[in-house]
Amino acid sequence: MKKTILILAALWLHHQNATGQVFSYNSMENGQNIEHRVFMDDNYYVETQFTEDTQHFIQTVGGFYEKKGGKIFVNLEFNSNYSIDSLKQLEVMTDNGWKKISKSTMPLQGKWLMAGRVKDNKEQRRDTNRSRKTMKILKDGFFQWIAFNTKTFSFHGSGGGRYSAEGGNYTENIDYFSRDDKKVGISLSFQYQKKEMDWHHTGFSSKGDPLHEIWSTRTP
Repeated sequence: MKKTILILAALWLHHQNATGQVFSYNSMENGQNIEHRVFMDDNYYVETQFTEDTQHFIQTVGGFYEKKGGKIFVNLEFNSNYSIDSLKQLEVMTDNGWKKISKSTMPLQGKWLMAGRVKDNKEQRRDTNRSRKTMKILKDGFFQWIAFNTKTFSFHGSGGGRYSAEGGNYTENIDYFSRDDKKVGISLSFQYQKKEMDWHHTGFSSKGDPLHEIWSTRTP
């Protein structure tokens, strides 16, 4: 099953010379103003919808894409509405309407997979090649995490917003959170440290629990 999504022509012009941007556009559905936030890097596409006024999470989709003849085709890895629409592919075309919201490039940009945790000063690693994944994408001052299963297409949650990273300090400001709307608007501060291909992430979760996570660079 394929779905056509309209996308700003300027995105294509920029995409020829860079590795993507973050974009936003709005639509009206059932009397509600819906914000669509889109991440694109050199090979991955994520689109998330949430209500602009109440910032209630609606849907997220994402996957690897390729360009063919003026269009891009996205093979989805996750679709939070899969049980309803069975959608596994997107066909993205060009049109007017989107605006670039990218900020300046920051540390930690890229796609990251949850690779484990540190407990009692011991690393507990997980296999990032397994079908059950938690991924975080950071791009131009915006972030989103998604928990999903590429084999069953089951969706286990997502959240995102704006972030900053400087001098070992990392802060997330939550704009949408699929599991709990009450988390929207809060800021979470962490310490981070890069160790080769790993990002060590320490602080407290949105529930207030202490954490020390290990995120590993996703390749490709």
